[in-house]
Amino acid sequence: MTTLDDWTRLAAEITPRTEIFIDGKYRAAFSGATFDSINPATGDLIAEVSSAEAHDVDAAVASGRAAFESGVWSRTSASHRKRVMQRLAELITDNAQELALLDSMDMGKLVAEAYAVDVPSAADLFAFYGEAIDKRGGEIAPTEPGNLALVTREPLGVVGAVTPWNFPLDLAVWKLAPALAAGNSVVLKPAEQAPLSSVRLAELAVEAGLPEGVLNVVPGLGPTAGAALGLHQDVDVIAFTGSTETGKRFLRYAADSNAKQVWLECGGKSPNVVFDDADLDAAVDKAIFGAFYNQGAVCSSNSRLLLHASIADEFLTELVRRTAEVRPGNPLDPASTLGALVDEKHTQRVVGFIERARADGDILIGGSRETVDGRGCFVAPTIVANLSPAAELITDEVFGPVLAVQTFGDEAEAVAMANDTVYGLAASVWTRDLSRAHRVAAALHAGTVSVNTVDALSAQTPFGGFKQSGFGRDLSLHALEKYTGLKTTWIAL
Repeated sequence: MTTLDDWTRLAAEITPRTEIFIDGKYRAAFSGATFDSINPATGDLIAEVSSAEAHDVDAAVASGRAAFESGVWSRTSASHRKRVMQRLAELITDNAQELALLDSMDMGKLVAEAYAVDVPSAADLFAFYGEAIDKRGGEIAPTEPGNLALVTREPLGVVGAVTPWNFPLDLAVWKLAPALAAGNSVVLKPAEQAPLSSVRLAELAVEAGLPEGVLNVVPGLGPTAGAALGLHQDVDVIAFTGSTETGKRFLRYAADSNAKQVWLECGGKSPNVVFDDADLDAAVDKAIFGAFYNQGAVCSSNSRLLLHASIADEFLTELVRRTAEVRPGNPLDPASTLGALVDEKHTQRVVGFIERARADGDILIGGSRETVDGRGCFVAPTIVANLSPAAELITDEVFGPVLAVQTFGDEAEAVAMANDTVYGLAASVWTRDLSRAHRVAAALHAGTVSVNTVDALSAQTPFGGFKQSGFGRDLSLHALEKYTGLKTTWIAL
């Protein structure tokens, strides 16, 4: 087992790449501009990262377009793309400690979780889509005699991928793996709060055999690099994960430019509904996991807990007791159970939600900003009850370790409360009654409903939401549909 001393030593040995990556090479931004990458657990400067602006995005898109039109990747065989992607999966695994540390240092997550979950998931997704791509064929449509109609899926061109800071490596790969497998070029704009693993991933991709220019990475700020990518006339698709507010901005960018396709995976306020016949012991454990995993910075976090009134007191007593065992700690320490929030600005935002909640409801546990060794962006896991249905902790995405509790009297009220949100990303239902599980799951407006667990997902199942949680799906073979277009070739025989 890797110890705190091991992780600390390995972290000290890392010199992260910080430049823009275009045409298979690292280089500084045209302007020379940089932004700081700060370790939120310590406040220490990790590196100054090149800050891409419009000229850099232009160069990245031109590189991607040239590679696409050359056919060096877009017209190569599916079996060749498969071999390259499987080799990239191997390289991610070979460099797992470095990639896990980059994400932990960059945005505060527990390195043990990054190493055990995020990095293996990223490797698995490249392997999954690589393995899948040579298994998919086209169609022959029924026609009148003397005609042949072929239906094929074609890569679209240059994909702009804009990814968030909460799972920097893994969520970048959610976009990259299917887009590259389909034969597209990709310009990746990682979140400025956590770009380092994405910048390193580009180098590994070229080492794996991905041709230069097929994957370009432009770290930079949202109003500059992000806007330039969204407005670019030569980008065919935008694939975005992030806040609903920013997602709407990319829809406007598309309307104001070339009407490019935009696929959004946005925010959530997911309900965790516990009925009175549930396995309460398991439900308590999963409520903690669903609300506080990754410091609550999960788009599908079960941040609303809906309890049947008859079990609420018993459930909350045990929930508070077990939550007391979840404490912020050094993200490099395998014994830590909660990491740091991504930066000072976000920490203040989360603390602001908690402070306002003191007037709206009752804080059962937590509610405080914390430090580890006297520093850092840490917030104690917080549970708030007795809120009004209109309270912002019920309606707004916090993206931090804050759980809002509500109670209901019957099934109909539970469904109505769960659906009373502008979001529709995920939901959980706890019951031993199979008929009720089916009824409630069918009635919930959510892209994924987990029954007797929380936040269930895999490479094999689509992930995405309804309403203002966005549209389109990541993961599964369905993700390939976002990055391909249907072409009909009609031949008169």
